[in-house]
Amino acid sequence: MTHISRASFYAALYAALGLLAIFSSPLTIARADTPIPSALLEEGHYQAILGDCAACHTAPGRPDYSGGLPFELPIGTIYSTNISPDPVHGIGRYSEAEFARAVRLGVRKDGSTLYPAMPYPSYARLSDADIHALYVYFQHGVAPQAVAPPENKIKWPLSMRWPLRVWRWLFAPSIRYAQQRTNSQFTDPTLARGAYLVEGPGHCGACHTPRGIALNEKAQTAQDGPLFLSGGGVVEQWVVPSLRQENRTGLGRWSEQDIVDFLRTGRARPGASFGGMTPVIIHSTYAFTDNDLHAIARYLRTLSPARPEAPWVYDPSTADALRRGDITQPGAQTYLDRCAACHRSDGAGYGTVFPPLAGNPVVMTDNPTSLIHIILAGETMHPLPTAPSAFTMPAFGDTLSDKEVAELISFIRHSWGNHSSSVSESEVRRLRQHLAHPTTSPTLPKN
Repeated sequence: MTHISRASFYAALYAALGLLAIFSSPLTIARADTPIPSALLEEGHYQAILGDCAACHTAPGRPDYSGGLPFELPIGTIYSTNISPDPVHGIGRYSEAEFARAVRLGVRKDGSTLYPAMPYPSYARLSDADIHALYVYFQHGVAPQAVAPPENKIKWPLSMRWPLRVWRWLFAPSIRYAQQRTNSQFTDPTLARGAYLVEGPGHCGACHTPRGIALNEKAQTAQDGPLFLSGGGVVEQWVVPSLRQENRTGLGRWSEQDIVDFLRTGRARPGASFGGMTPVIIHSTYAFTDNDLHAIARYLRTLSPARPEAPWVYDPSTADALRRGDITQPGAQTYLDRCAACHRSDGAGYGTVFPPLAGNPVVMTDNPTSLIHIILAGETMHPLPTAPSAFTMPAFGDTLSDKEVAELISFIRHSWGNHSSSVSESEVRRLRQHLAHPTTSPTLPKN
């Protein structure tokens, strides 16, 4: 009897269960000796930009797409894989069907399941044409990198991959279901494109949608309810904001053009990028077409608020007090000494150079972690082809005590109509301990 490998057995099992629905629409596989049209390579490159592939699969100091970026998960640390066409360490031996199965269903060439740090529940929405362009680009437009990522650091039994098949069965949608859910929402072509980009290649819900106890996204499309893109989680000690239409803590006061400007440049009239969103802009959204940016913005503006909020109304009393020299409020003197030169006594900031603190959703969110993080560690708006100037807020962790930081943030959260809760010294102290090691700056795009 011919020996049947484990990979072949699992592949046959998945096919029998209908998990390989990808084969219902055959994909064209380019012959190695066939010239690749430049337009197809360019389209594949753009699809890689839309999917933000470089941000996860290009670690600082390593070759492009060679993986090695660490992801700190509750089960341990995993490292992104090499997705260059190297035949040993990368995906050079993947057929197009195997590549599509990995991207959209989370199944590797050997039949085992990818960790859901790979957002295949979102990528299930990718069309066959977009998958084909991606495959051609990664096989013919990317240089092979003979570099192995570090070994994952997950202790047994959590390191076993077979339970992930159950996770995938419970939480990862089939290709047909995912595409139907996203594609059936709008008849307007711009909104339909925006839904496809946000729910599919952009995988915005991977960060901006709350997760359940099994680390599953609680909603994967707008049709799944108001939890989708409602934010609230903490990723790498940054609070993920809502992308819905909450007036105070979401995008309710952002115009379509504000959202476009933010995604294109990392800075807009109501606020600027920080934390985990910065590499997304650096590697991905700054290079989106104008039409795609407007489609995304228009789609996000259709998302109703996840929770009721009284509208933010500017209160001038703090600005008036500071102009009179009244610094009796705790934190007021520190604000004048450290912050007012850039953010002004009225909290309005200076255009897209220094973001406003008055009415800023990051300031008013229930969880003040992002504000504490920025004040302790500082933050930089990096230069981009779309915004060549860089602006850096200095770190004050070495010059301000926990008490001073807590009073400063409480002052900001109480002022200009922000009306948010105070911050305690213990909250500052806990985050300071988490930030014992400096964060790594993201790799800048190549012009």
